[in-house]
Amino acid sequence: MNLVSIEKKRHEAPYRQFVEQYGSPLLVLDCDTLRTRYRELQLALPNVGFFYAIKSLPEPAVLVTLLQEGAGFDLATTGELGLMRSVGARPEATIHTHPIKRDQDIRDALDFGCTTFVIDNIDELLKFTAYRAQAELLLRVSFRGKDAAVDLSRKFGCGRQDVPAMLAEAAQLGIRIKGLSFHVGSQSMTSAAHVDAIRACRPFYTPGAFVGAEHLTVLDIGGGMPVDYTQHVLDLNEFCKPINAALAEYPQRVRIIAEPGRVLSAPIMKSISTVMGRALRGGLWWYYLDDGVYGAYSGQIFDHAEYPITVFSDDAERHPSVLAGPTCDSIDVITELAMLPAMNIGDIVVGEQMGAYTLATACEFNSIPRPRLVVINR
Repeated sequence: MNLVSIEKKRHEAPYRQFVEQYGSPLLVLDCDTLRTRYRELQLALPNVGFFYAIKSLPEPAVLVTLLQEGAGFDLATTGELGLMRSVGARPEATIHTHPIKRDQDIRDALDFGCTTFVIDNIDELLKFTAYRAQAELLLRVSFRGKDAAVDLSRKFGCGRQDVPAMLAEAAQLGIRIKGLSFHVGSQSMTSAAHVDAIRACRPFYTPGAFVGAEHLTVLDIGGGMPVDYTQHVLDLNEFCKPINAALAEYPQRVRIIAEPGRVLSAPIMKSISTVMGRALRGGLWWYYLDDGVYGAYSGQIFDHAEYPITVFSDDAERHPSVLAGPTCDSIDVITELAMLPAMNIGDIVVGEQMGAYTLATACEFNSIPRPRLVVINR
């Protein structure tokens, strides 16, 4: 169940000003928060190069801000490559991480100048035979993180036992595999899975231990670092300390990179919606908002996320209540059995940590437009 907090009515004023100026519902993206978050991540993982996972929030304002900060970009589709072109990203600052690609996807990326690709099986390796003079590969290895909210190794990654054969086959084909990659899962509550994966990959970076091992000069540790939703998580420094210790076991010739998405995008955006209707049903007050799970709250379905929510009232009484979205679908419910004060039509509801996999997965079901995006502090 979502965590709903209640603040005094006077604290609603800044959000009311946004609604008066831009309408409702809104998503407010703060570029200053993104700059701060990126710099915090750099301090937490000082020897890691970052390639932002575009899919979490593919907004030009985010990409431009991270470009200015010197970040790289993790893209997975030709559409995301188009975003890179539109903001003037340097091709050498991109990696193409989708393990399964069409030939057209490879050619589009190479035409742009992106030359690093991820694979995880022999068929994908063979696709690069024609491009061996241009492309370099990372081999994705499966490590399933038990503490992750979203398991990303169920669909992608080869087994550790398959790595030597893949390296040997690539060497025979004249295709360069320059490193290994992994992703232990999204919203990982501890760094234990990262540490286990980092240490499990370490033997492959010993020259002479395996055919092709001498070419391994990159380790991609993926993403998965958590953010506070309704459950408190470790701060970045505490989460990353064991990761740094494990990475220190690698020789200096190995470049470490990562693909942070949620940890950068989630905290930079808030949603603002308003109550557009209400009804008393079965002893519960139902409050219907102009945004819901087909809009900014889509991450509740696609990302297994529950968002901190704030309402504003000076009323001390609380009643069992439901916050529902605007569509005609009964699945469009944000939270049930929340203890809320009495709310009126036009009251404002604010969602926190609304940057990752929200606007990116929202749609226009019932022909209801997605929330309007407002960017501040560009």
